[in-house]
Amino acid sequence: MFTRRSFLGAVGAGLMTGPLAFAQPTNATGRKRLAIITTEWRYHSHAWHMGERFLVGYPINGHWHRPPFDVVAAYVDQKPENDLSRQRSEEFGFPIYPTVAETLRCGGNKMAVDAVLIIGEHGTYPLSEYGQTKYPRYEFFKQTTDVFRQDGRAVPVFNDKHLSWKWDWAKEMVDISRELKFAFTAGSSLPVTWRMPSIDLPYDAEVSEMMCVAIGAMDSYDFHALEVIQCMAERRKGGETGVSAIQGLRGDAVWKAMAAGNWNAGGWDPKLFEACLTRTQTLSQPKTFSDRYPTEAQIREWVTDPIAYRIEYTDGTKATMLLMNGLVGDFTFAARLKGKDEPLSTLFYLPPNPNVTYSAALMSKAEETFLTGKSPYPIERTLLTSGLVEAGVRSVGTGQKRIETPHLAIQYQAPRESTFSDG
Repeated sequence: MFTRRSFLGAVGAGLMTGPLAFAQPTNATGRKRLAIITTEWRYHSHAWHMGERFLVGYPINGHWHRPPFDVVAAYVDQKPENDLSRQRSEEFGFPIYPTVAETLRCGGNKMAVDAVLIIGEHGTYPLSEYGQTKYPRYEFFKQTTDVFRQDGRAVPVFNDKHLSWKWDWAKEMVDISRELKFAFTAGSSLPVTWRMPSIDLPYDAEVSEMMCVAIGAMDSYDFHALEVIQCMAERRKGGETGVSAIQGLRGDAVWKAMAAGNWNAGGWDPKLFEACLTRTQTLSQPKTFSDRYPTEAQIREWVTDPIAYRIEYTDGTKATMLLMNGLVGDFTFAARLKGKDEPLSTLFYLPPNPNVTYSAALMSKAEETFLTGKSPYPIERTLLTSGLVEAGVRSVGTGQKRIETPHLAIQYQAPRESTFSDG
């Protein structure tokens, strides 16, 4: 059976052999050919974090892994003053083409790559009516699959972060991948990064309520926090059933919900919040203090713009996402399990720059997709979290009302094996 550990062993050797090596490489040297499609390529952008893993390799399980890929072409939509794409093009010998189609064909008249990495994050783009940045992930994907159709050949695709700012487009992307029968993986680095402690939600556990306490803004870091919740939620008994409703709260409405004391009163389980704060490594403190649990007054003072999404799953499970800038600077998770007195909790650890191992962990999943022609986890996870972002910002932007989400009744079964990095 092909497992996470067998994959790590294979990438450690620098190649994949056996029946899962699904296609012959285009490159005569035996290395596969990769195209990168991105919005911009600058220092600290996602193209820098992720695309360059295929140029210089990445650390995993105690060694420096060099993927068996050559980046042979790139499309870069915007080039700010601090652009790095032209420098990387010159250093590593790949051309930058003016269109996605030319990139996939490497300037010729037919598909000339074995895999496509789409990174639609960063850059200057218009906003939706609810403040979502209209990153052209869908447009990049459609231009890519148009080439697949025209040339009669589809190859694996990895899409960084959520699928699209628009639900209908996100759903269409998944539908197209199924129609054309190519491996399609997407999502956040949070589900695959290190955890402290290194635990997963027990498979088939009965879960009543979950929480993620996180940082960042809506339409960006809310996606990461929702993926934290979902990569755990999908392992519960019965598998994933989808989400029936969501309510987005902001400002004073969050403090009112916190004071409610439980879900049925409009809030959440305070023990889950406490469990999350016990796992954070960045808990704010009053001057001269350390290791002090904050008072409610201090939390309100430090967090000037709190955001919460209250999520109702169709099977009755509940979840709360909290963005608490000023209180924490990381991502923690807690859950109530049936038969357990204390919540299960962990930190989703994000190592600092410049090594940022979490992006290496995510690109190991992209590489696995490219090499095997199979996604290591269901694309339905990212489809669901993409829909939750859109519904969450819409709820906040339309009076913070509870919104029913029948379109998010997405059912799927997660793999039993854990897929996060433990080395």
